[in-house]
Amino acid sequence: MTNTPTAPSLTLADLHPERLQGMRRGIEKESLRALPGGGLALTPHPAALGSALTHPHITTDYSESQLELITGVHATVETCLEELTQIHQYTFRALGEELMWVSSMPCNLPTDENIPIGRYGSSNVGRAKSVYRMGLANRYGRRMQTISGIHYNWSLPGVSSQQYFGLIRNFRRHAFLLLYLFGASPAMCRSFVEGRPHQLEALTPHTMYTPHATSLRMGRLGYQSDAQASLAVSYNSLDGYAASLHEALTKPYPAYEMVGIQNPGGDYNQLATSLLQIENEFYGTIRPKRVIRPGERPLHALRERGVEYVEVRLLDLDPFVPVGIKAQTLRFIDVFLLHCLLTDSPPDSPAEIVALGRNQHKTAAYGRQPGLLLERGDHEVSLTEWGSELVAACAPLAQAMDAALGTAEHSLALQAAQTLLQDPALLPSARVLAAMAQDHDNSYTAFVQERSAKTRIKLLGLPYGAGLNTRLEAMAKRSVADQAAVEAADTVPFETFRQGYVSAAGLTVAG
Repeated sequence: MTNTPTAPSLTLADLHPERLQGMRRGIEKESLRALPGGGLALTPHPAALGSALTHPHITTDYSESQLELITGVHATVETCLEELTQIHQYTFRALGEELMWVSSMPCNLPTDENIPIGRYGSSNVGRAKSVYRMGLANRYGRRMQTISGIHYNWSLPGVSSQQYFGLIRNFRRHAFLLLYLFGASPAMCRSFVEGRPHQLEALTPHTMYTPHATSLRMGRLGYQSDAQASLAVSYNSLDGYAASLHEALTKPYPAYEMVGIQNPGGDYNQLATSLLQIENEFYGTIRPKRVIRPGERPLHALRERGVEYVEVRLLDLDPFVPVGIKAQTLRFIDVFLLHCLLTDSPPDSPAEIVALGRNQHKTAAYGRQPGLLLERGDHEVSLTEWGSELVAACAPLAQAMDAALGTAEHSLALQAAQTLLQDPALLPSARVLAAMAQDHDNSYTAFVQERSAKTRIKLLGLPYGAGLNTRLEAMAKRSVADQAAVEAADTVPFETFRQGYVSAAGLTVAG
């Protein structure tokens, strides 16, 4: 698995209709719970939603105030979005007057120490989840963790780990296009950057922005880490990727050693003193994934059984869409991922990895700037020219998808993307700023608060059968019983559990 051919081992001819019909996807969508006035809700995770530890579809991400709604695996975009809508409907009924914040950048935040960390009960695994989040707070601050997004999980039958890594390399090269087309976070509440250095402009006393930004969430103020910047993770093979993560998960990192595992009072500061506490701490636009077994480390699962699917992690919430993402966007991403899979994918290099980071930050902060240039190899090319080339190259794949599924929607999604490349005023990021200016005196919080309230009314007004409610109520109750069972099954002290979980032995495969 260490050698990486530059030529794709899959071609369009390999993608017969049955194989394309075997494409699978699922969505994980984060949203902050907010008060009607636009502040962060500081209430506990609603009891009616069940256990955040064990519920398969409704949990929390970083904060007790940050919902995460998770679909199952779906054969079509339509059924995936239908399930996501149903989960939203049930969740809104449990929230009372609280809102789900419809933007990726957070609502008006309290001081850092008053942002509540997620709580998962008294079991060892539940405590570990909270301690991990405390580690994130100590390393990066709590505000950074309140950013929300949409993760898209995607697979195609018969794709090898090596082929998935080829897809990942190309995705990282071309991710700027998704940031441009679907970025929807050009502004933020001042509370997010209070007391922090930044290069944003003040639009109003309470709203910060960058005029041509597409996705500030994916820029320098978003999910970024100077410590992780030292991690030049290569995606040339599963072996190389695993080795990079293994070192980051096991080698002590001096700054985090100073934080320590526990404070003098015995409370936990973090799970480990390594650069990464656990695999999920590694930030990236896309991840190779494998479903894990109970108690298994994700890196062990990858090493033992290979890549099962990829997780696309750079999508902003679209505040103009009730569930945060629309079918046309998902269809475009399906075709885009196929293009990444089938296109030649030469090995990456440390120099290219650094250049891709610069392209990401330029697109996030200045993507709509006329004539913006990105780095492609040893020369520069305009973002819109490069983007148009990519969309044009996707056309045969969209036609194959349409033929396999009996639709024209994938080709229409590409046409819509070309329109956005030609007219940036139609982009979600531009529409956000236009709506803020037109109706809300350029107030980010007022705009998102109104969109969030309208979204609540819209989703509560959709048909909602008693059968669906009964099924989701039963799922919530079962999750509470499942959490109690997990807690009752513990047999060792937490410190013993923690040491075993973060040990290097759990990352390797016996051979």
